[in-house]
Amino acid sequence: MSTTPITWFEIGTDQPEAAERFYGELFGWTFEEQGSANGGSYRVTGAGGDTGIGGAIRATDGTSPNYAVFYAEVADVAETCRQAEAAGGRVLVPARTAPSGLTLAHLLDPAGNHLGVFAPPPEQG
Repeated sequence: MSTTPITWFEIGTDQPEAAERFYGELFGWTFEEQGSANGGSYRVTGAGGDTGIGGAIRATDGTSPNYAVFYAEVADVAETCRQAEAAGGRVLVPARTAPSGLTLAHLLDPAGNHLGVFAPPPEQG
């Protein structure tokens, strides 16, 4: 079995400006507004530089809890969801495909910890 890389993180918050300021002051991260499919703020950072991973702050509307989640890049999101359930986990948000072609899902491990999995859009060509 090959190792699955962690390649993205996301911080969901109803206070995106405060989160951006906090992570900027603490780690020196800078952010660029990229918008989102839901019309809210999505601020992307290349925080990992050459050796780590990138991520983003997603603005929420305050109706869901704030969160921080890491994403593992997988070849097949639906199959990974099946494997997670077989291993005692639970699918929190079923696989869905964004307009960009990126497919993602949110899972809970057996202890209830939240994680995400995604597959990049298919290569065009």
